Amino acid sequence: MIIKISDEELKNSRPSLEALEKTTRNPVVVLLENIRSLYNVGSIFRSSDGALIEKLFLTGYTGYPPRKEIDKTSLGSVESVPWEYQANSLEAVKKLKSNNYQIVSLEQTSKSIPYNKASYQFPLCLILGNEVKGISPEILQESDLAIDIPMLGRKQSLNVTVAYGIVLYHLITKYKFANPIYGLEKP
Repeated sequence: MIIKISDEELKNSRPSLEALEKTTRNPVVVLLENIRSLYNVGSIFRSSDGALIEKLFLTGYTGYPPRKEIDKTSLGSVESVPWEYQANSLEAVKKLKSNNYQIVSLEQTSKSIPYNKASYQFPLCLILGNEVKGISPEILQESDLAIDIPMLGRKQSLNVTVAYGIVLYHLITKYKFANPIYGLEKP
């Protein structure tokens, strides 16, 4: 018989903020370039917490905490995800690139590869762009790789938070399977 785990049991099984500070995080940083919806930012914080990413960079006119709209969808994950605000997206990307992060843009371009067919190198910086305009040309020029999510219906894209969740967990799985210390076998 399958029995749902209670909210209390789930809450008690989660690490404390102090324990998270000592935990080795997955070598994925995420850069948000000009994300306009504060609710999307909050949702991205929450997914970032779930995947234990290294850091979240909020750049350009992306909103940053404290904001009630971010708090509403992040459910407190602004406290558990390391983050920083940087006004200049390009400077942040160049610095990450100089520190040997593979720069991966989630964007539909003439050179995009389906996310599940791409080769990734870690540490990695995943870039998410504006909900309407996407990632700026300057950031795309600095990218080592552009990936996209194949769309099978009439719509050309997914909400940025949905796309992020799909790609983020794919990246974490790729990283874990590529590192024998995790004891995972390829499916």
